[in-house]
Amino acid sequence: MATCFSDIPDSRQQGKCIYSQHDVLMSAFACMFFQDPSLLHFQTRLEQKHQRNNLRNIFKVDNIGSNNQLRDVLDKIPSEALSPIFKDFHEKLRRHKHLEDYAILPNVLMCTIDGTQYHSSTSVHCDGCVTKEHQLSELTYSHGVLQGAIMHPDKKQVIPVMPEVIRNKDGTKKQDCELDASKRFIANLRAAHPRQKFLLCGDGLMSNRPMIEATCAGDMHYLFVAKPGNHKYLVEWLSAYDVLPTTEFTDIKGNSHIYSWKNDVPLNGNEKPIMVNWFQYQFKNSSGKITKTHSWVTDIEMNKTNVIAMTKAGRCRWKIENECFNTLKNQGYHLEHNYGHGDKNLSYNMYILTLLAFYFHQIFELTDGVYQACRLSFGSKAHLWENFRASIRMIIVEDWAQLMD
Repeated sequence: MATCFSDIPDSRQQGKCIYSQHDVLMSAFACMFFQDPSLLHFQTRLEQKHQRNNLRNIFKVDNIGSNNQLRDVLDKIPSEALSPIFKDFHEKLRRHKHLEDYAILPNVLMCTIDGTQYHSSTSVHCDGCVTKEHQLSELTYSHGVLQGAIMHPDKKQVIPVMPEVIRNKDGTKKQDCELDASKRFIANLRAAHPRQKFLLCGDGLMSNRPMIEATCAGDMHYLFVAKPGNHKYLVEWLSAYDVLPTTEFTDIKGNSHIYSWKNDVPLNGNEKPIMVNWFQYQFKNSSGKITKTHSWVTDIEMNKTNVIAMTKAGRCRWKIENECFNTLKNQGYHLEHNYGHGDKNLSYNMYILTLLAFYFHQIFELTDGVYQACRLSFGSKAHLWENFRASIRMIIVEDWAQLMD
């Protein structure tokens, strides 16, 4: 990580810089890494000898700036400069074959995308904030991202990729939105991983012609939720068939799992409709009542052989909400905490550094036997990190490996 931050160009006049850009980034990253809820308090505690030495030993930080100095430097760093870090660690995971078990189809990784908001205020804002007007002309200012993560139904860990920020640009009157960010995300993901094949998974907002065409233009497969209420023409078309291809099995509790599909059907009633492959999953309880119905559209040809696996893939989309967003917001990462808004990039850069800390922890859970032993020893993840934070206040370690040891 130290090398990654050192590679980021520094636009400041070096003769006037007291603190290196590397030290600033690493100090902020350390705060996110140890899940500290306050950058100010984290900086204050660094005045203690143990904390200061551990920051140097674990994160290779030589000079530690004040809270305000850190924010000022971080605000001016272009967020795009942090993008190569996600690619670099993705390639490390790929080379060491940790991503092979994530293949949803042969040589295809599923990347689920969804939008989330990490800043909202009625007073704190910048030129890039997306605005929403309420009654009495009150405005809410917000920042959000279109986040992607590689996942698999059988894998607990999710692997985040570089997000796409949802923010207004200078000179643009039209508000930015999740769909526009999704199109930029596809182009950036393809540019970062030109040889990797992806299956892009998204919610019902994505199952429309522009998104499907953008995904296919990016040389990716797609798997998008298709709610019946949003696709009445498609539902009417399917209803015209007396029988749809179907497979069903009953589990040991007497519940039935019903899978139906139909290939090459029109998504809408336009003169030149886009053709998709549709499939559906229904859960019927032992009393004979259908309590769950989920449906999707995809470019993958559906059949009896793959419909169950594709259903599992579609249903694991919730992991980006539960395993990613919920973890970042409610399980120690303090995603929505206001670490500082800034005038340019501070708010988004703090989001990215938080995401990178989460990324590192996911890598530890996936690949590091000592970290896995720590998790097993302390039980909950929250308890484990409480002990990590307490330890660096009391003892000096040579590096992160020794702290885990």
